Amino acid sequence: MLVNGTPYRTVWQDRESGAIRVIDQRKLPFVFEIETLRTVDAVAEAIRDMHVRGAGCIGATAAYGMALAAAEAGGAGDFDRAVAESAERLIATRPTAVNLRWAVDRQLAAMAACGRVSEKLAAAEATAQAIADEDAEWCRQIGRHGLEIVRRIADTKPAGEAVNILTHCNAGWLAFVDHGSATSPIYAAREAGIPVHVWVDETRPRNQGARLTAWELGQQGIPHTVIADNTGGHLMQRGRVDLVITGTDRTSRAGDVANKIGTYLKALAARDNGVPFHVALPSSTFDWSIADGVRDIPIEERDGSEVATISGWESGGEREVRLIPEGSRASNFAFDVTPARLVTGLITERGICEASEEGIRGLFPEKFALVTG
Repeated sequence: MLVNGTPYRTVWQDRESGAIRVIDQRKLPFVFEIETLRTVDAVAEAIRDMHVRGAGCIGATAAYGMALAAAEAGGAGDFDRAVAESAERLIATRPTAVNLRWAVDRQLAAMAACGRVSEKLAAAEATAQAIADEDAEWCRQIGRHGLEIVRRIADTKPAGEAVNILTHCNAGWLAFVDHGSATSPIYAAREAGIPVHVWVDETRPRNQGARLTAWELGQQGIPHTVIADNTGGHLMQRGRVDLVITGTDRTSRAGDVANKIGTYLKALAARDNGVPFHVALPSSTFDWSIADGVRDIPIEERDGSEVATISGWESGGEREVRLIPEGSRASNFAFDVTPARLVTGLITERGICEASEEGIRGLFPEKFALVTG
């Protein structure tokens, strides 16, 4: 996607140095800066401290991190043990996003299939690139399938009237390698000439909507309005939301969706007001081992300081200020789980399905064969 008219991915490998380059999302929208990651520890820190965030972007960054792990282990006495230790460090950084473990496990399998260390190094680099390329292509396909949902709604509206889409958090191209999941149908609709307008939840406590989604929509020229997190229900009651599309960090094989805290409340409001609630995800975000997402998906609890403080731009620089009284405690649950019964449909790279085990099985039968076999 575009940044000041120039196309970028969120993460890529510098072919000359082998270092990993990422867009440092902590500094957006005020400063656009590329960060260079040269070690596995640097990659782990970038994922843990949210220099990069979002399911697909985390997965691709971890995949590239495993390529660095292979390079670091190349001179070690026990290559496989050194790589396994790096893998555990990366997996431990964020507990909820399943793409992280999926990418690391895929890298371990690719290297395990090779004999010589030189072959393992080559396999790690090739697999990292394949994961990044697949993520971008799968998100593009999500846009192609999701476009039909937007088109059907547009056909019911007066000519020239925008389709109003509400998003929560950032499931745009910054959360993936390119295109994004929840935003991909929006970009596809714009390219097809369908007028769209996006309601952007601010998404406390880290404000990924206000800071990231609004920035990337602006870069692509998409009309949008930032709203407080608790505004969505009011807009739905007034008929000003035609469609909700969110992303997800982990989805059970029965269609329960873990996403940024507050998503569940949007789904409840959408159900009460008859607004379609769709979730967009590449298949790498399914956790095929979990049947009951409400009970079994782990929910990350982050430091309460993210709730107690807020940062913004003032006088040419970013400044952090305290929001709550000294002595008050703050709790910071990063995600919640929306039960499948509240999800209208799942938009994947293979098409759209019902949020149920039967619906998902129809698109990904080979995954269920592995689960039940």
